[in-house]
Amino acid sequence: MPTAKETLLLDGHEVTVTNPKKVFFPEAGITKLDLVEYYLAVAAGALRGVRDRPMALKRFVDGIGGEAFFQKRAPKSVPDFVSTVELAFPSGRTADEVVVSNRAALVWVINLGCVDLNPHPTRADDLEHPDELRVDLDPGPGVAWEDVRRVALVVRAVLDDHKLTGWPKTSGSRGIHVYARIERHWEFSQVRRAALALAREVERRAPEISTSKWWKEERHGVFIDYNQNAKDRTVASAYSVRPVPDGCVSAPLTWDEVPDAELGDFTLHSMPDRYARLADVGAGIDDAVGSLDALLELADRDEAAGLGDAPWPPHYAKAAGEPPRVQPSKRRMAWTDPRQPTDPSSPRGRAGSVAPATASASMRRADGTVAPTGRRRSKHPLLVVAQAKSKDDALAGLERWKVRHPDAAAHLAVDDVLVDGMRGRSSLWYRIRVNLRHVPEGQRPPEEPPDPDYDPAVEWLGAPEDGGH
Repeated sequence: MPTAKETLLLDGHEVTVTNPKKVFFPEAGITKLDLVEYYLAVAAGALRGVRDRPMALKRFVDGIGGEAFFQKRAPKSVPDFVSTVELAFPSGRTADEVVVSNRAALVWVINLGCVDLNPHPTRADDLEHPDELRVDLDPGPGVAWEDVRRVALVVRAVLDDHKLTGWPKTSGSRGIHVYARIERHWEFSQVRRAALALAREVERRAPEISTSKWWKEERHGVFIDYNQNAKDRTVASAYSVRPVPDGCVSAPLTWDEVPDAELGDFTLHSMPDRYARLADVGAGIDDAVGSLDALLELADRDEAAGLGDAPWPPHYAKAAGEPPRVQPSKRRMAWTDPRQPTDPSSPRGRAGSVAPATASASMRRADGTVAPTGRRRSKHPLLVVAQAKSKDDALAGLERWKVRHPDAAAHLAVDDVLVDGMRGRSSLWYRIRVNLRHVPEGQRPPEEPPDPDYDPAVEWLGAPEDGGH
């Protein structure tokens, strides 16, 4: 029996939607065709966020309940209404990425299983000079939505004070994004440096509810993720539907709306009516191009005061002046191998000390950390308790850890459980850590191998070059 399909005529191009009745959001009953119709209803706004930008394809071919995978390389065959551009990544690899510039191309990527759209902050005609400064406000566990909105307003003030116009939107998850268009003559490292200066200034103005600290054990409140401005980072664009059960949307807002905005007000079902009434409230973004000079001057002042670079994401090359890439609580003992004998006279230095560059492969994890051995009681606040390919498996591992260590689990606060979605070369995997800061030191459980103990490096060894995100 032939597979059902819908053929749409868009701007003179025929686009086929295969399996249009396939359910992509099981709880809300949203089908692939519903998703296509949504994007067509807000097409001008959605295209404003992605037009002429290379885009990684985040594909949910089995709907949001299935495993997503990232595809950087465009399919071998693309229709004539879809363009591509060769992008170079920090790893040295290159790939021809899809560039969406019209309604037909927009529907074509949705048909591939893309739920949200993840463009780079550059245009295809100049890939080395971003035209967007991206401020990503990421609330920690238990942080109130009200605090996210308050921090967004501080971001606006900092941008205004540094001659930039901020354009807010919900992330579609738990946070807020604020974009500012910038002139295209700064490189990625300079844009990231400006973003770091902005993050630190926001933290100075709102220290109780915001943070620029990279390491999760040092954070509180809303994290201003300056690293979203590093090369090869992508963020869900305006009007993107997010892969969450109710189909929340990354919705552009006016600044007057920010103090009272509620995430649940912006979904795939409600946004077309809002768009029909208000049009695209972010439509002026391309006309509000500003300079980074004032933020870079702020960065100069920070550095003169002793505030140097901050940590980069783990898969980036070590930057000059970057602090150690070891979480603060483990800087003293992160490279200690408890299997080595204690010998103060050893040329290795103190007992069992192993330099990062020489730690054995059997001890080292894919993210650069050293696997725990279970032979000692941890004095470190953070323990990795689960690493899994699926979030459900990781959470099940956390529950098993709680059963094994009920006394320690009883001391955990909401924000002591850190669930990290980790980007592998072609898919997400999940790590769960627990912060033992509230557990009395004598009651802290020993370090154990994570349960489960998924190792993404096993897949990396044979992964094709078009994986990753």
